[in-house]
Amino acid sequence: MNEIQSRLVPAHPFDPADHHVWRPYTQMKTTPEALPVASAEGVRISLQDGRELIDGVSSWWTVCHGYRHPHIIEAVKAQLDEVPHVMLGGLTHRPAERLAQRLAGLTPGDLNHVFFCESGSVSVEIAMKIAMQSWINRGIHGRSKFVCFTGGYHGDTLATMSVCDPEEGMHSLFAGGLQPQIVTDLPRDEAGRAAFLDLLSNRENEIAGIVTEPLVQGAGGMVFHDPSVLRFIREAAGRFNLPLILDEIMTGFGRLGTMWACEKAGIVPDIMTVSKALTGGTLPLAAAIASSRLFADFWSDDTMAALMHGPTYMGNPAACAAANASIDLFETEPRLDQVAAIEARFAETLPKARHFPGVVDVRWQGAIGVIEMEAMPDLDGLKASFVDAGVWIRPFRNIIYLMPPYIISAEDLDQLIGSCLDVTEAWAKTHFG
Repeated sequence: MNEIQSRLVPAHPFDPADHHVWRPYTQMKTTPEALPVASAEGVRISLQDGRELIDGVSSWWTVCHGYRHPHIIEAVKAQLDEVPHVMLGGLTHRPAERLAQRLAGLTPGDLNHVFFCESGSVSVEIAMKIAMQSWINRGIHGRSKFVCFTGGYHGDTLATMSVCDPEEGMHSLFAGGLQPQIVTDLPRDEAGRAAFLDLLSNRENEIAGIVTEPLVQGAGGMVFHDPSVLRFIREAAGRFNLPLILDEIMTGFGRLGTMWACEKAGIVPDIMTVSKALTGGTLPLAAAIASSRLFADFWSDDTMAALMHGPTYMGNPAACAAANASIDLFETEPRLDQVAAIEARFAETLPKARHFPGVVDVRWQGAIGVIEMEAMPDLDGLKASFVDAGVWIRPFRNIIYLMPPYIISAEDLDQLIGSCLDVTEAWAKTHFG
């Protein structure tokens, strides 16, 4: 071990003074040490100790083209040679202009106006801010609440936490410090639809907009709903003239088999938020993409009618270059066909898990495969078993899920699924058998 490596390994694993990197969703005192990564290529993560892992979750759902795709890497390097960053206030640059134009053309309907930022959570905050201010700019006040749904998740910043499921474990601690929102069940049946319409009718004057994840609620438990549910929400939003915000941060860019999840329902939101796979998992970038109707509410001679928001690194040129290169790959390589192949393989293999002890449900859609368990003990042990089997799978709560890069080969996909099933079966028999 060289000097630099020795400084990366704490002498006392649970001494707080040694933990300079504060890790996400992690109890730093008790969680096992993170695995040092040496490199990553394609669908494989190489650890410093020489082990290789097939990435089964696309690095939090971002690496759709695999790691270090040469087309994206070359685009970023070329941009770094010209201008790595320049503020977007009063200045502009070709990568951002081109990306905004392409996103406007790629998204459905009249989603023509792209506001850039650096993270998905912030893009949802911007979407909420657009919805609220659109009412104010039209002289209508008091509409400050959002309708959102149980099981939903939209980010970890304060405003986005407020539109997540309030019982969701990560955010329930902050309930007293968050703006109260209107949380309701998804309108899955006739009774639910009637209740949803009653809610909108009774509280219409409070509501700034509706926020939801289309077809799959991701971090809330990989919960699926039918396209008819999304169509009904769109119809109800239109009936009450409420802006509909679709959080496509996880579902967008092909994850469910169409470029956007809302396409499966045949609807168009008023604002769409995108991030994660936007740059192919290379650099941070996100956007809130608004309709021309909403943009018109900000088009004014009154300077105070402008959207007063401006992340420092918004529209970062290198990140925009990565995103443009990523879109190139969607145009030139068969990404949606690859997602269809992953979905077909899930359909052939995952049902085996229905016979494991403790399994509540098995489901799949596009390039998402889910095994839902009863409440799961010893998650750290399960995660370690996946690593020992040569795969990188990160279950949470009672959910074991696969979301591999789209470019995964048939052989690697079979190895990933096989290892997932073998480890899950052995673990389930130990804990539930």
